[in-house]
Amino acid sequence: MNFQQLRSVREAVRCNFNLTEVAQALHTSQPGVSRQIRELEQELGIELFVRSGKRLTGLTEPGGHVLPIIERMLRESANLRAAGEEFAAQQSGTLSIAATHSQARYALPEAVQDFRAQFPGVRLHLHQGSPKQIAQMLLDGEADVGIATEALADYPQLLALPSYRWTHSVIAPQGHPVLQEPLTLASLARFPLITYDNGFTGRTRIDAAFQQAGLRADIALAAMDADVIKTYVSLGMGVGIVAGVAYDPERDTALQAVDAGGLFGVNETKLAVRRGTYLRKYVYAFIESFAPTLTAEWVAQALRGDEEAPEAGEDARAAHGDASDVPALARAALQAAAGQRALI
Repeated sequence: MNFQQLRSVREAVRCNFNLTEVAQALHTSQPGVSRQIRELEQELGIELFVRSGKRLTGLTEPGGHVLPIIERMLRESANLRAAGEEFAAQQSGTLSIAATHSQARYALPEAVQDFRAQFPGVRLHLHQGSPKQIAQMLLDGEADVGIATEALADYPQLLALPSYRWTHSVIAPQGHPVLQEPLTLASLARFPLITYDNGFTGRTRIDAAFQQAGLRADIALAAMDADVIKTYVSLGMGVGIVAGVAYDPERDTALQAVDAGGLFGVNETKLAVRRGTYLRKYVYAFIESFAPTLTAEWVAQALRGDEEAPEAGEDARAAHGDASDVPALARAALQAAAGQRALI
């Protein structure tokens, strides 16, 4: 049994049982992939795949049972390699961050700048995508850290910790009628709306608010990031709903913003890592730079699933309460951090 056999099985499932694609992913030949799979099946004494002639069409029942074990073994081999690399090169390596467009534009620059100053030898890779794509990148090992408001907490394989809270703002050209009266859902429903696409930056809360009020929101245009939304609002195509931090009164001089937290509630951005993954020290450092309430001790404890609190000073214990609940700690610290930084 060897790791190439395990990789062949895993990639066969990821590539929807297309051995040509598996061979390309593993930089080998299709007959080589077939041989690796057959040798593993002979070693285990079971067939892992359903076959139609020479084609693989699905997993057998034993294959479905074995696949999670194979994935865990490959993940642990990557953890072992990462642990060795950390001790061989404490200040070098690669940090892959997956974030939505809005996160990358407004939330990450300060943390990335701080991290680069602290770890100049670490290469940074920034991936952008939807929250679901970010979750998949974490699950596939393509990203070390994922940051988004939506979706990340829906995956049990991920540890999703709250980092900061934020609210939406309604934006419109200066003097627009929607700004001349108290802001309500009913007043917004009278105008075409321009806001985030489904699954992005708190769109779920926006839709839920209108539905609960029995109102139909006229979404004239949906986009993935606030800069696009502001561009079309400036053209007079509708009233915008964006994350509050995306509005800059010094830059967006043609627009006016009103806080809409009372209409759409408070959103919570989450930072996620994959459970069971070995995190190098600089990954913990980035997490704490991005969300100071998420210290290395708390994140490590949450990954371990420990019940006992990490060692902390009396001031920290008094400020955060019961340290055995890391997510609760982070939520309690949000209020203290809210005045320091707004995050989407």
